Amino acid sequence: MITLDAVQVATAKLGFAPDVSLLLLTLIVVGSTINIHLYERVSKITVIPDLEQLRGLRFFWGIPLKRIEQKTIVALNVGGGLIPTLLALYQFTRVSPLLILLVATVVTIVSYYSAQVVPGIGIQMNALIAPLTAAMTSILLTAGSSATAAPLAFAGGVLGVLIGADLLHLPQIERMTPGILSIGGAGVFDGIALCGLFAVLLT
Repeated sequence: MITLDAVQVATAKLGFAPDVSLLLLTLIVVGSTINIHLYERVSKITVIPDLEQLRGLRFFWGIPLKRIEQKTIVALNVGGGLIPTLLALYQFTRVSPLLILLVATVVTIVSYYSAQVVPGIGIQMNALIAPLTAAMTSILLTAGSSATAAPLAFAGGVLGVLIGADLLHLPQIERMTPGILSIGGAGVFDGIALCGLFAVLLT
């Protein structure tokens, strides 16, 4: 109920009727189970045998190396990535595109340097850094007008986290993590979606 109430406030600030909030929340939750395949990358990595294998060799010239293929599939999560991005792009029709790009640029820089790539897990970042940055930047640019600052913080926050935390770190993730990499893969709890929601509420 608290989540639904928060989403109602957010959707109203983003220019939607309050009764749309339940539908929007449902779409995000259901969409968090759906990943859209974008592309895949196949790379070859060199594997060095462990010491036990080397001890079993009586004679060898150099260290025997083995090259294996590593496949990485990059996908876009509907609930945690696609829907928040579409909502952010919609704000370009309601707020100055230049202001959105300014906020997104600031959040991109902060997100890029705040995010950490953790092998086997993905990208981690403090949940409040990006929303606080988006909210404060939006309030400064709009002189505290909540009607304009809220959609501005949402759009700039979502796009900033998407670019700074995810897209700019994607090459680094691809090299170290085989399997499926889902942008916005945590769904409703992903940094992209949470940044937009928190940024609106903070403004």
